[in-house]
Amino acid sequence: MPELPEVETTVRGLAPVLEGQCLTRVEPRRADLRKAIPVDLRQRLTGAVVTRLHRRAKYGLVDTDRGDTMVFHLGMSGRWRVDPSEILTHDHLLLETAARRTLALNDPRRFGFLDLWKTESIDAYPPFVAMGPEPLGPALTADYLAVAVAGRAAPIKAMLLDQRIVAGLGNIYVCEALNLARIAPNRAAGRIALYRLENLVEAIRAVLVAAIAAGGSTLRDYARPDGELGYFSKQWRVYGREGEACNCGAIVRRRAEHGRSTFWCPRCQRD
Repeated sequence: MPELPEVETTVRGLAPVLEGQCLTRVEPRRADLRKAIPVDLRQRLTGAVVTRLHRRAKYGLVDTDRGDTMVFHLGMSGRWRVDPSEILTHDHLLLETAARRTLALNDPRRFGFLDLWKTESIDAYPPFVAMGPEPLGPALTADYLAVAVAGRAAPIKAMLLDQRIVAGLGNIYVCEALNLARIAPNRAAGRIALYRLENLVEAIRAVLVAAIAAGGSTLRDYARPDGELGYFSKQWRVYGREGEACNCGAIVRRRAEHGRSTFWCPRCQRD
């Protein structure tokens, strides 16, 4: 599933094509993805000028001068294609601009979705209401984390994946950040010292910044809007590397938990 760096990369790739442009064609090519596409999507967006593209957690946001924001989620296999040479079966939304650029939202598995919300109240959009701070924003600090996990016996990895604590973190990047911070993924969150939480916040930011610079991690069907594949997977420290040597020389381990795989180094990340 595309995670925060992949969505950020997507938004940055779409911005030069969409920002400041009038949408001359808005064509949903089916009635639903994971959920129904708003029936008035075409009416509300055709003729609108895109004023801003940005991201909240793993959601892309397209603001317009009509006060509407199109929210998109890429699900497991979604991606935007810019100026495609042909329209494919799984191109479920087509956008055209006054500059004669074409964008297609492609989602073979249809686990993504499209929605509309008023821009002025986007913080009240239901998935955003209970979300924690953005991991690249100033609100994520060691002091904040210390309060958020105080007294919690749950593993730190589970706490970081909880969108109510930190918005947008996914399995790959949590595994990577915990390794960089040298914290065991099953360590009780409430028992981690403040100075180690400071290291963790720095590690989260470092991993995400590096992943965004690399265009994200290519998993399954994900690709950037320009069709290029993200290459952060070549920099993975532990994720997907079970049985291989960590930077310290120890062997990376994996265990399955609640449908996810956790990768860690038993030497670098001791309890």
